[in-house]
Amino acid sequence: MISNWLAATLARRNIHYGWVMVGVTFLAGLISAGTVGAPGVFIVPLQKEFGWSTAEISSALSIRFILFGLMAPFAAALLNRYGLRNVTLVAQLIVVSGLLASLAMTHVWQLVLLWGVVIGIGTGMTALVLGATIAARWFVARRGLVVGILTASVATGQLAFLPLLATLTERYGWRVALALVCVVLGVAAFAVLMLMRDRPSDLGLRPYGDEGTAPLPAPPPANAPIMSAALGTLRDSAKSRVFWILFATFFVCGASTNGLVQVHLIPMCLDYGIPQVQAASLLAAMGIFDFFGTIISGWLSDRYDNRYLLCWYYGLRGLSLVWLPFSDFSFYGLSLFAMFYGLDWIATVPPTVRLTAQRFGAERANMVFGWIFAGHQLGAGVAAFGGGLSRTLYASYLPAFFIAGALCVFASVIVLAISRPEPQPQAKPVAA
Repeated sequence: MISNWLAATLARRNIHYGWVMVGVTFLAGLISAGTVGAPGVFIVPLQKEFGWSTAEISSALSIRFILFGLMAPFAAALLNRYGLRNVTLVAQLIVVSGLLASLAMTHVWQLVLLWGVVIGIGTGMTALVLGATIAARWFVARRGLVVGILTASVATGQLAFLPLLATLTERYGWRVALALVCVVLGVAAFAVLMLMRDRPSDLGLRPYGDEGTAPLPAPPPANAPIMSAALGTLRDSAKSRVFWILFATFFVCGASTNGLVQVHLIPMCLDYGIPQVQAASLLAAMGIFDFFGTIISGWLSDRYDNRYLLCWYYGLRGLSLVWLPFSDFSFYGLSLFAMFYGLDWIATVPPTVRLTAQRFGAERANMVFGWIFAGHQLGAGVAAFGGGLSRTLYASYLPAFFIAGALCVFASVIVLAISRPEPQPQAKPVAA
């Protein structure tokens, strides 16, 4: 296979194949996340073509966010049992099928079924759990950095494609833009098929940073039923106060990012007379700043107390959301918001992943984080529907933004209730 040849070629240059895994997972996450973020561009065109209300469209997006999150713990069990490549390919096939079928939809129930249920399940089969699994299996050193890079791909992908999709939608219609998403998903699926492997041992390698010489133990059997493995993890982790604090703060994270800003910022900008392409460019700028912010957060999470990092992240995000309505939506005000908010968009993930691994162990970290991530997407679903309901009832998104800002300040306080973690042994630095 091409992966064996590439691994041998890279080894001669002292480059670990784990970085190829990071690259292909980054690409898959970037494009899959673009699928999650794309509907924010289509809200107004769907309203004009079919006459659907903002609340009706938001209900489909809300279902998608919730299923995207609820699939996460089961995704971890699926990845453990059936392998990274197989699950990722099946997930991409489900998403493409849902998108292609939606090109012919004419009724709102079809929108709910395809964009809500089908795409929610498909994108949720990998979600952020795939990146956490790659970091745990393929890396001993620099795990925080890897989590930051792969998290950045998901958050940036949700925003980076928006200007292009908005331009295509404006010129040729939303169906052409959606067809482009299907094409790039096919490109990502080909890369996964050719390059993704399950474990370093599949290529005769040790994880990056592992300098041991003893034979690696065989992977633990993963033959437990999917439901039993996922629900058993929830039962055990739910006994811990730390789990519920991380679950609650991640609920707020989802409500204040994916569910609110990603879905409703473009329609809100239209309410203030800002063209759709310009509003989409604003979100894309956030994605660029988020890319650097999340990677820096991963670097910081390897070096500083993750509780205090989360306290700062949530507090500053809450202040930015409360300030946005007072920016008058001027060019400079929105640019400042895009930079400040973008740096903090999903910087909360690396510290949350590290706290999860510290408290629940490396072996169960991806399963426990899957349930915590379910809280993230529940928050996103509530905010996606709540923002649309606010616009429908009050002709304004501002109440939703004020509530999200207050929740962020609340999250910044309760995260400090987590007790100080025990000191962790530091991995020995290894050159790439």
